[in-house]
Amino acid sequence: MIQLLIGKKGTGKTKVLIENVNEASKNADGNVVFISNNSANMYDITSKVRMTNVAEFDITSWNEFLGFICGIISGNFDITNIFVDGTLKIVKNSLDGFEEFLGKLEELSKKFDINFELSVSVDADEAPAYIKKYVK
Repeated sequence: MIQLLIGKKGTGKTKVLIENVNEASKNADGNVVFISNNSANMYDITSKVRMTNVAEFDITSWNEFLGFICGIISGNFDITNIFVDGTLKIVKNSLDGFEEFLGKLEELSKKFDINFELSVSVDADEAPAYIKKYVK
């Protein structure tokens, strides 16, 4: 399953995402992963969660980011949840290719039974239909 938390910058998406990460870590039967483009929330996330600062890897495209996620999955067979904060910042705020990325992420979700939750800074009123499809 894929869920998107959307809204303009500064609307509290990260706070909600962190609450969801910590809640998932209490209930998950496997590992929970938190991916962000910085380490700012490092101390807000429970130590049970595997946190990755993607900024250390110079990712510049959706395909590179998908490969990064596949690498995490291939190195750990029991991941149940992957959370991503600041999704658009990871690929320099580009929506070009985002729809295809979400489709491939959905395939990974089904194949490996992983729940994905991503925060995306996009105005809910202006979001394309392919984004709204994943909003909870």
